[in-house]
Amino acid sequence: MRVQVGRVGKPHGLDGAFVVEDASEDPDRFAAGTTLLVGGTPVRVTESKRAGGRPVIKLDRDVARGDTIEVERDALPSPEEGEYYAFQLVGLEVEEAGGEKLGRVAEVSTGPANDVLELDTGLALPLVDACVREVDLAGGRIIVQPGFTPG
Repeated sequence: MRVQVGRVGKPHGLDGAFVVEDASEDPDRFAAGTTLLVGGTPVRVTESKRAGGRPVIKLDRDVARGDTIEVERDALPSPEEGEYYAFQLVGLEVEEAGGEKLGRVAEVSTGPANDVLELDTGLALPLVDACVREVDLAGGRIIVQPGFTPG
């Protein structure tokens, strides 16, 4: 399985470098010498820098703007205790501590203060300790504290 770590963005300079949009937060993900997948084909990062806080990279071959940049899931380091990759949370059932089902995680979006669980029912829950009581990957569910939903 592959995991998206960015998208080919606008060109940066005239030498084939480009800004990585929706980039992974891992600072080493786009380091020179790293192998990534673009369009399912392995490519090597030949140059890497930052501009405006975003990664700017050059690859060993041309790629199209908008192409997805991926890595194999097995290449990702294991998250720390109590931390999760966003892709691990997508699809999990979300329920309140009392058992009321709220929906499934459709997306994890980045908010100004914290990440947000976007549910398929239209609910948006903050991904903070005060809201999320338990993430049970094996059980396929997230338990949240009551009081974070309207009504």
